[in-house]
Amino acid sequence: MPAPGKRTYTITSLQRGLRLLTLFASEEKGLSATDVARLSSLPVSTVHRFLVNLESAGFLNCDNGGIYQLGIACVSLGQAVRGQLDVRRASLPHLQELNRRTRETVHLTVRHGLSAVYVEKLDSPEPLRIHSRIGATVPLYCTAVGKVLLAYLPDIERETILNQLELKRLTENTASNLQELQTELHRTRKNGYACDLEEHEPHIRCIAAPIWDHLGVVNASLSVTGPAVRMSTARLRQIAPLISEAGLKISEQLGYQLPKRERSYFTLPPKQDTTAGLGKRALKQT
Repeated sequence: MPAPGKRTYTITSLQRGLRLLTLFASEEKGLSATDVARLSSLPVSTVHRFLVNLESAGFLNCDNGGIYQLGIACVSLGQAVRGQLDVRRASLPHLQELNRRTRETVHLTVRHGLSAVYVEKLDSPEPLRIHSRIGATVPLYCTAVGKVLLAYLPDIERETILNQLELKRLTENTASNLQELQTELHRTRKNGYACDLEEHEPHIRCIAAPIWDHLGVVNASLSVTGPAVRMSTARLRQIAPLISEAGLKISEQLGYQLPKRERSYFTLPPKQDTTAGLGKRALKQT
């Protein structure tokens, strides 16, 4: 008997929508609904329904003349895929070294919309460890990886994202308002790393640093996460230069060149890091 083939679950409308979307890849000036109907051999009324839905989801834009072009959602997906492939490959040796030196769980994340997505994870060898999985999403506003991704966005884009966030109090330490979050983001940019001091989950602490690409854009972050009983303020101070240095090395492999005047920060020995860099909340939880 022949081997059973792979099961398929064809959704005709979805397939049509995706095929219509691919038509725009080679049309820099865009297409009208009539153009799409001609190229796809579908009725204009059917094409119009697809285009309206693709536009509402951000995959297409439509100007006043009824010309459709690829939308920002396509750009975001393309950048995410490219970034994930390059960043994972460049990051793995440095994540492994960080995992070995800290003996804590190490994550690599990228931003997708209003969330951060785990694209790589190395577990802690300790019996007591945190639970997470590749592909899982976490909020931007109350996680160390998310705050890093927010902090290094261009000002206009960051303000747009902040206005879309719903700040839910997940723990008693979660930022309760936009002003408090903006203060955290300012501190992150100043210090070069962010902390999650039981803001996303009780008893879990995390420290994260940015990863720059060849254009000097932060599309990814890496983190060290562990139970609060092992992640005291003093330990976070020790890990800060390690994770910042790892982020810099990965960035350099991606083609980023850090200005010389800033390079010294990333090679500070642990004893020179300051408690102030962890924020006032840290002092209340040690």
